[in-house]
Amino acid sequence: MRIETIYQNEGHKWIFIGRDEAETEVIDTNQYAIINGDDVFLMDPGGAELFPEVMTKLSQIVDIKNIKGIFSSHQDPDIISALPYWISLCPDATIYCSGLWRGFIAHYGHEYIANMVSVPDEGIEIPLGDAMLELIPAHYCHSSGNFSLFDHKARVLFSGDIGGAVIDGHYPLYCEDFQKHADVMKPFHQRLMPSSEALMRWVKSVRKHRPSLICPQHGAIFRSEDTESFLDWLYDLEVGKY
Repeated sequence: MRIETIYQNEGHKWIFIGRDEAETEVIDTNQYAIINGDDVFLMDPGGAELFPEVMTKLSQIVDIKNIKGIFSSHQDPDIISALPYWISLCPDATIYCSGLWRGFIAHYGHEYIANMVSVPDEGIEIPLGDAMLELIPAHYCHSSGNFSLFDHKARVLFSGDIGGAVIDGHYPLYCEDFQKHADVMKPFHQRLMPSSEALMRWVKSVRKHRPSLICPQHGAIFRSEDTESFLDWLYDLEVGKY
């Protein structure tokens, strides 16, 4: 598993942890952390199976006790089943997730609800030091209670499953050939995304923010002109046919 800085400007940066090259049946996931000064914020920190390696990598560059927030874009186990382990290390961290999944998250341990902010459908803003993070509605893409996260200071968007692709641990970190990568993304989106209208609504919302990087929870990161190529492709994609 690799760890890499994908954005940095003075004391504000984004860290990628992922690309597990071990051959298992565990779907490959991208974990991200925002570091602003001493404060750390995790996004979809991963499943229980990957926790030891993700935590070890992250602890090489930050003090785990400085984790102030943990964002779960939705309820799937590949993004949040490691929650009990993270909270055991940083018990004061705030968990952000759609209020729709509050009772589901409680199945990981009822005590975690005390740390949870139930995000309303319209989204919220979260301060991280002098940075502002915004949770953008992404409902039905693919989860009925789903959010993306935009970092206004870095202009980086964490898109969750939107932009995802089923890949292996040897796949490039960044999208290198958009048309080829679109062929990899297409079956993932056409099977898991139920609503073209919902995707179009999300694209319109995201375009207002003009992200410089779009970071999905599976697959490759989009940068430069590929961010627009991805949004154009997604806007025209027909899904929900299954």
